[in-house]
Amino acid sequence: MLKRSIAAATAAGLFALVGVSGASAADTTTPIVKKTALTPEQKATLEAARTAFKTAQAAHKAAVDIAKPAIASAKAAFEAARTAATTPEAKKAARDAFKAAVAAAKANIPAKPVKPVRP
Repeated sequence: MLKRSIAAATAAGLFALVGVSGASAADTTTPIVKKTALTPEQKATLEAARTAFKTAQAAHKAAVDIAKPAIASAKAAFEAARTAATTPEAKKAARDAFKAAVAAAKANIPAKPVKPVRP
């Protein structure tokens, strides 16, 4: 019984060593990409793109911050209209009004900006 457990532990140790050496071998085959220095024109273009991105990002965040209270008030109005509604048609009309208010609020939000890529 003791010999079996020693043999199993030895085998597990050997498999672990093979796995570690295989992992380190895989790491050395990965190509190393070094950053090259940008030309002054590329630097200026990249900085302009970063500035434009930050501006667009701030505009997007501001539009989202403006839309959140509008959507919240539309939801509150919808819930009040739904509880006051007595017929299914009135409930559907309240839901349609809520969907229209949300769509109008979302229409004012610009597309999310894309981060510039280094040339």
